[in-house]
Amino acid sequence: MATQIIIKDPAKAKAYFEAKMAFTTGPVELERMMKNNEVNVVDVRASEDYAEGHIPGAINLPKDQWKTLKGLRKDKTNVLYCYSQVCHLAATAAVEFAGQGYPVMELDGGWRWWRDDDFEIEK
Repeated sequence: MATQIIIKDPAKAKAYFEAKMAFTTGPVELERMMKNNEVNVVDVRASEDYAEGHIPGAINLPKDQWKTLKGLRKDKTNVLYCYSQVCHLAATAAVEFAGQGYPVMELDGGWRWWRDDDFEIEK
């Protein structure tokens, strides 16, 4: 019943999508922001997965190192990504890092969308 109320509430839908757009980005937008040196890209996957391939210029900050905040920037937006659309590591990291005062966004689709859409990969 509550779901139907939410579905029929354009104001809540508008607020949700405005927030989503403010704090997520897609691969095309991320590539543009990277070319303009506007962001700090942060891969929160395991170190061994990062070593097999990652977004060019991305730093690796796996979950067991989050408390160090190593490589995060306060002067740029930190775009976080994990494995895929269904992985919640990046969202969890975003909560952690934003709570420490770091500006964050999440890459929609994560590594899988970046890789599968044939964007440049660094090893």
